Amino acid sequence: MSLDPRPLEAIDAALADAEAAGWVTVRLDLAGVRGKAALMRRCGDALRVAGWFGGNWDALADALIDLSWLPAGAEAPDAPEVPYAPGRLVAVTGWRGFARARAGEWETFTEVLESAVEFWRDGGGAPLVVLLGDAGPSGGTVRGGE
Repeated sequence: MSLDPRPLEAIDAALADAEAAGWVTVRLDLAGVRGKAALMRRCGDALRVAGWFGGNWDALADALIDLSWLPAGAEAPDAPEVPYAPGRLVAVTGWRGFARARAGEWETFTEVLESAVEFWRDGGGAPLVVLLGDAGPSGGTVRGGE
């Protein structure tokens, strides 16, 4: 996971490249989110999780390690009953307002994301990549990233 914000143009390019490679892509736009309940609703909607999504940190962590939210169509080569993609990219945008308003919850959110990225990296399955992107405070783009 890159906690270094990237320009929105780089996020758009990463999403397009990932889609072209057959990855599942999710844009998680947090613009206007100022509390945990709104964050959880936005995450549930963006990830297209089922009704079991409990709207708490544990449920979010579960959603990021459970493949059931993947779109149907592709099948895992070694497990045809499991939806498959060669990778997953979650692009988080519009996050600055939430990070400023709820610094502690932002820290927990990023820890959940980092844990999910580590889970997929260590488990040897298709990767989960999370990128942060946003316009800077003056309306420009944020510099940084790898």
